[in-house]
Amino acid sequence: MAQSLIWSALGTGFAFLMTVSGAATVFLFREKINEGLQKIFLGFASGIMIAASVWSLMIPAIEQAAEDGMLPWIPAAAGFLLGGLFLLVVDDIFVRCTEKRNRVNLLVFAVTLHNIPEGMAIGLAFALAAQNMAQTELYAAAFALALGIGVQNFPEGAAVSLPLRQEGMSAGKAFACGVLSAAVEPLFGMAVVLVSGLIRPAMPWLLSFAAGAMIYVVVEELIPEANDGGCSHRGTVGSIAGFLLMMVLDVALSL
Repeated sequence: MAQSLIWSALGTGFAFLMTVSGAATVFLFREKINEGLQKIFLGFASGIMIAASVWSLMIPAIEQAAEDGMLPWIPAAAGFLLGGLFLLVVDDIFVRCTEKRNRVNLLVFAVTLHNIPEGMAIGLAFALAAQNMAQTELYAAAFALALGIGVQNFPEGAAVSLPLRQEGMSAGKAFACGVLSAAVEPLFGMAVVLVSGLIRPAMPWLLSFAAGAMIYVVVEELIPEANDGGCSHRGTVGSIAGFLLMMVLDVALSL
């Protein structure tokens, strides 16, 4: 148990630091980002979140459900729906409390939700390897998973901090929000090691739940704002670029 906790801490710690590095890109901009670049960054964030929802969350949820003998589309579809409905309720609560829609809160909340099952996936991978120490390939698979999630976390960190900066938030606060959105990853990664036997059957539901929450934010907030007025294609271009980057990272690192 102690060994799996240590390895889980190292794996999720690497993923956390990669998010922090991505969030630090906000310090490259000394002043408020101009409107055209704002649209690109919002589109970029939406593309990253769409790709992450598919390759990092939905596909692993379907694959794990199939491995566990379930009808793979049931937890994927139900979890996705619940995640979207959950963010719909959260959005309504934000509106009631602030009398206006707060895209910043939704964005940070959705990405934080997305980081929880990723951290749990790393923790479970190392727990499984520690329980079967003779199978060295399990450790290799766990390290590969941590590396893949860590590398893809870099653009995710930027996808959180840059839109916050363009909303007028200071670079320091935007960076802090990016860091906090990733802090749940090592926390849940190590916690899940302690209850690995109990939590694994729920992972397909948790992964797809996070995907539904992220897609809600993309469709409800990011894409409409990125293409506000419809006079420019900057948001669309940014979305395509973000999607391609995240898709390439996910697929290449999973080979």
